[in-house]
Amino acid sequence: MALLQVLTYPDPRLKQVAAQVTEFNDPLRQLAADMAEAMYAESGVGLAAPQVGVSLRLFVADCNYGGSEEDDDHQWEAYINPVISNGQGHLEMEEGCLSVPEVRATLDRFETLTLDYQDLDGNPHQVEAEGLFALCIQHETDHLEGKLFIDFLPPLRRKMVKNRLKKLARAHD
Repeated sequence: MALLQVLTYPDPRLKQVAAQVTEFNDPLRQLAADMAEAMYAESGVGLAAPQVGVSLRLFVADCNYGGSEEDDDHQWEAYINPVISNGQGHLEMEEGCLSVPEVRATLDRFETLTLDYQDLDGNPHQVEAEGLFALCIQHETDHLEGKLFIDFLPPLRRKMVKNRLKKLARAHD
């Protein structure tokens, strides 16, 4: 299958709240595999379905991926209908996003959390996450709510970043 295209800001599809996944089938498994392929091609560690224009509560992640072509130990997981609870502590780490090219920022995220989700067969799971994995979960779950990490920046910086990204998008059209 052709590599999925990652949408970039200001594409309006990135602002939509994603729908619950209700059918666990081969097309869903193929979508997750295609998303993982796109994530690796872009050297990312996570990718949410809305980032490829699919409004479903699904993201794939591989927080152990080093982002280099030599790193071929791909062990991605799919997280469906994720729900975060028990967020605790503070983690400040620089974030970037495949949908927000050339922008990085440090945000205050939970250091640890609990994630309830379903796998590709619809089976329920619960995982405790910390550090980079917790950050990745929060970042990708935000996408499912129609939020980008730049939405959490202070107002003046957010406005400057969004204006710059809109100019970049117009230049590429």
